[in-house]
Order: sequence, then C-alpha cells, then structure tokens
Amino acid sequence: MNTINVLILAGGDGSEHDVSIVSSQYLEKVLNSNKKFNIKKVIIHNNQWLYNNETPCFINNNKTLIIGNESFKIDYVIPCIHGYPGETGDIQSFLEINHIPYFGCDSWGSKACFNKITTKLYMDKANIPNSSINQAKEFFLTHKEVFVKAASEGSSVGCYKVSDINNLADTINKAFSYCDYVLIEKSMKPRELEVAVYEYQGKLIATNPGEIITPNNNFYTYEEKYNKDSHSSTLIEAQISDEIKSKIKEFALKAFKLFKLRDLSRVDFFLTKDNEIILNEINTFPGMTPISMFPKMLEHHGENMSDFLEDRILNSIK
Repeated sequence: MNTINVLILAGGDGSEHDVSIVSSQYLEKVLNSNKKFNIKKVIIHNNQWLYNNETPCFINNNKTLIIGNESFKIDYVIPCIHGYPGETGDIQSFLEINHIPYFGCDSWGSKACFNKITTKLYMDKANIPNSSINQAKEFFLTHKEVFVKAASEGSSVGCYKVSDINNLADTINKAFSYCDYVLIEKSMKPRELEVAVYEYQGKLIATNPGEIITPNNNFYTYEEKYNKDSHSSTLIEAQISDEIKSKIKEFALKAFKLFKLRDLSRVDFFLTKDNEIILNEINTFPGMTPISMFPKMLEHHGENMSDFLEDRILNSIK
C-alpha cells in the first residue's frame, strides 16, 4: 500500500483552542510512529489556517492542501478540535461537502451531541436517564443548588455551580456569553464516571467505566481537568458492582447508536448515592492529552492507540 497522507486539523477559535493543540500533539506522535502515514498539521486560529502554525494555507475542492506554491494530496483528515468548530459539526460538514474521509463522528451526530438541550431531548425519547430539568428558580428553591451550563460548550466551559439564588440570574447571563442557549440542571454530589466507546475491527466496544475523583467531591471544572496544578485524580476502572457497570455500558452503547456516532466518543455519567445512573453528556471528540481518560481507557481495555487509529483510517479509505 502507498503511504497515506493524513492531515491533522487542530486548534480552532473556541475556548478549547489550547487543549486541542495538546491533543493534536499526542495524535501526531502516535501517527508518526506508523510508517504507513505521512502527517501534515494545520492550526486553525484567528480565522486563519496555518500550516505548522506558520504558513497560510487552504483546502481546495480537489482534496488537496495548498501551501503557498505547493500542494499536498489529502487522503484522510483528523479534525482534532475540541469545541467549535470541531465538535459542533462545522468542520465535518466542510469535509463531507468536499468528499474527504475523516476521523470521528459525522456532522449531524457532532452537532446533536454538542448542544446539550438537543442531546437530552433525544435521550428522553430513548428512555436513557439523564440530568435535564425545567423551571429553574422553583427547582432551586426546592433543592438549594443548581448547575448552569452553556448548552453548546465542552469540557465544563461555561458551566457553573450556583448555591445562592441571588447569583442565579448573573450566572445565567454569564453562561449566555458563551452561546445562545443555556441549560439548568439539578445539583448532585455523585460519582463521575466515564466510558470510552469506539469502533475497532468491526466491533463496537464500550470500556468499563473509569472514575474522576475531585477534591472534596467538588465539580470537575475546566481548570481541574487541564491545569497542571489540578488536584483531581482518575481511576482507569471504577470500583462499582458488575450490575451497575453493565448498565452504564448498556446506556453508553445505546447513546452511541442513538446519535449514529462513528469511530469514537466518551460518554460521561453520574452515579448517585442511591445508585441512580444518569447520563450527563456525550463527547464526540474526547480529549487526547497526556491526562485524558479516553486513550487511557482504550489501552486499559487491551487496545493500542496506534492500532486503533490505523484501523479507523484504513476502514474509511478502503
């Protein structure tokens, strides 16, 4: 087989630009270890596409990357962009229009899962337990705490815990600064569990749940996820009963199929003290940083990240 030209798109102009860069560095390192692939990387930032973060470039409609006077044939794209415009479906739509195969979920699945309101409406209809509520103020008065979330952001961006009703309106306005839709959910003190769901060698796989442990069981904020001074820890496999483990995996697989996802996702759950399972959100392009759960859970399950990427690429361009 001839060398396969793989283009990594990274960055984006959303709030998760820097994390996307770190994830792309991990994927680039993994792919460069495989001699079947020839890797190029483009950083999207400040409304520019920059080859190696230096030279302006663009993709034309004959599947080539134009870099100055040079061109690069594109066989496959990895849109390593957390948040906008990667997980929103925008990049996927562009690639679909240009008939360029790419890694990850398609445009519809990405858009539906990125908007938490849409996600929860679909899950309600499919009888997948999730964390949606209505009538925020009345609910706050009953339960004394709520979460306010920008409906179309990822990695806890625009997500706030409100314990004082006097802060509710200002917090909702703050969340609106991130997007046009805001979701308000009941506050809980559950265990935070995550499942890697992915396709490999013709099978759809859900790993056993991993667990995020935060200081004093506080909310797993964006800073806690990615700050080098984070005090949170992770367990690659959560200590839960086989019955709960099986049910969580069942819901994760059901959600993956419901949204017609592809290649990979990370499905995040809450587990309450009463062992109630609640699907919190679906990440259509999970983090790939050195501390990210998806690659850790995939490898703990027995797969190799390099083999997984090769399998997905060859499956798309065969």
